[in-house]
Amino acid sequence: MSSKHTYASALSPEYPLLGLLIQQPAHGYRLHQRLTTDLGQIWFISLSQAYNILKRLQTHGFIIGRMQKQAGTPERRCFEVTPKGVERFEEWLFTPSGSSVRAIRVEFITRLYFALAIYEEQASHLIDVQITEIHQHLENLKGAIDRLPLDQTFNRLALELRVHQLESLLDWLPQCSTILE
Repeated sequence: MSSKHTYASALSPEYPLLGLLIQQPAHGYRLHQRLTTDLGQIWFISLSQAYNILKRLQTHGFIIGRMQKQAGTPERRCFEVTPKGVERFEEWLFTPSGSSVRAIRVEFITRLYFALAIYEEQASHLIDVQITEIHQHLENLKGAIDRLPLDQTFNRLALELRVHQLESLLDWLPQCSTILE
């Protein structure tokens, strides 16, 4: 990510909130409901956290909030994404996730969800790019193991565990393509 985006990591729930707003403008409570329903096994944020993120996104010009009148109830602020917000979201969406299990579980699956929902033709490409990213990281880890002195037992075990995790991800990623087809 470029330095202008340093206030939010790639694992920030701001990205799924932006993605949901790209799909459809909504108020904070509805966004939180959709996040919980559609991605609740990935993202665990409270309603107050969602509102704080929306406030930050609005402050940075990524979304606009407008008050909406409702029959018989108080007004609600309905949020919609700005072109600047779409640009930020797309920059995140089309950047490969890291090669850690957590990055794949949280970030990659979230990216895949939105690629399929918003940019359907990009979903298989996203999987292919991630496979390439993991292969590169796997080769680096195997090289690190080869360079480790034999008496570095626990460092070797830690690296071997990471290798096995990445190999299992390489088995799993093609299944994603099959499931999504």
